[in-house]
Amino acid sequence: MVTQAVILVGGQGTRLRPLTSQLPKPVLEVVDRPFLAHMLDWLAGHGITEAILCCGFKADVLVENLGEGSVHGVELTYLTEPEPRGTAGALKFAEAHLHDRFVMLNGDVLTDLDLSAQIAAHEASGATGTLGLVPVDDPSAFGLVRLEDDGRVRGFVEKPKPEEIDTDLISAGAYVLERSVLDLIPADKNVSIEREVFPLLVGNGLRGFPHRGAYFMDLGTPERYLDGLRDVLTGALHTHTHGLLDERGINVDASATVEGTVTGPAWIGAGATVGEGARIGPNTVIGDGATVAAGAAVRDSVVLGGATIGEGAQLYRSLVGHGAEVGAEAVIGHLAVVGPGASVAPGTLVPHETKIDAQLEEAADGSAH
Repeated sequence: MVTQAVILVGGQGTRLRPLTSQLPKPVLEVVDRPFLAHMLDWLAGHGITEAILCCGFKADVLVENLGEGSVHGVELTYLTEPEPRGTAGALKFAEAHLHDRFVMLNGDVLTDLDLSAQIAAHEASGATGTLGLVPVDDPSAFGLVRLEDDGRVRGFVEKPKPEEIDTDLISAGAYVLERSVLDLIPADKNVSIEREVFPLLVGNGLRGFPHRGAYFMDLGTPERYLDGLRDVLTGALHTHTHGLLDERGINVDASATVEGTVTGPAWIGAGATVGEGARIGPNTVIGDGATVAAGAAVRDSVVLGGATIGEGAQLYRSLVGHGAEVGAEAVIGHLAVVGPGASVAPGTLVPHETKIDAQLEEAADGSAH
C-alpha cells in the first residue's frame, strides 16, 4: 500500500512572474486556497497520508502557508536542498525519509489522475517504476513516451519531428517508484530523473500507465493559470472548492460587501468590496480584502488579495497581484499581469500580455538617484 508522496516544489515559477517574484508558485492561490493545497486534497483522496516537499525557492513561505498539512489530511515534511539538484537529485536528497514504495510528483500540475489505479497497476505488474501518462493533441512540443502493447516503456523521444510521432502520450509528472530507483542516482549531484534515470530502466522494470480522459493542466503560464482557475470554478476539475459554490456557481464570503452584479461562476473572498454598478464574472476571483470600485468591470480574471481596482476600470482575462492598484478608467489587456504592489495610473491602457513588475520599477527608480 502506498501512503507516501514526494512532491518537487523547488522551482521559481519564472513564467508566472511577477506574480511569483516573491511568492513560490505552489502557494499562489487558485480560487480559495494555495495551488498546492488542491494537490494535497487530491492526494488525500487516494490514500496518501504523508508528503515530503522538496523545496528550494522561499521554502519559509511554503511552511507559513501550508503548515503541517493537517487541514488536508496529509502530514508534510519540508526539505530544502542546499543548491538545485534536479528532479532526481532532489529525490536522492530525500532518501532518508522514503518508504520502500512511494509516489513522486511534479508540484506544478492541477490534475484528477486516478492515482489509485496507477498504484494498483504498478503493484500488480511488479514494476520498478510506473509513469503516469496523459494524451495531448499536439505531441510535437513534448517528450513522448513509447509503450509496448503490454505497458512496458519502449523508449522516449524528446521534441519529436513529425515523422517520429507514433504516440500521443507524454509524462504527467506522476510516478510510482520502488526505493531501488534511488540506487541509480548519485548523491550530491544535479541529476534529471526524466533524462538520466528513467532511460536506464527501459527494459528493466519501467512501465507506463495511460490516464485517458483525466484532467491535466500545468499552471506554468498566465494563460494556463487562468484556465485552471476557470476549470476549478466551473467544475471541469472536481475539487473541494467547487463544492462551496451555490446553485449559481457563486461564493460570496459573509464578510464581503457586494453592491454590484456578480455573474457565476465567481468567487468573492473574505472582506472584499464590490462597488455599486461594478460587474464581476464570469470565471472571476476577487481575493480576500480586494476592492473593485463602482462601475468597474472584471471578467475572466483574478484580482488577488488586497488589490484595488479603480472606478470604471476594465479587466478581461487578466491578472492583478496582491496589493496592486489599478487606477480609475484603466483598461488591462488580455493576459496582462499587474504584479504584486504595482500601480497602473488612471486612464492607462495596458497592452495585451504586458507584465508590470513593481520590483523592477523600484530598482529603476533607485538607480536614477
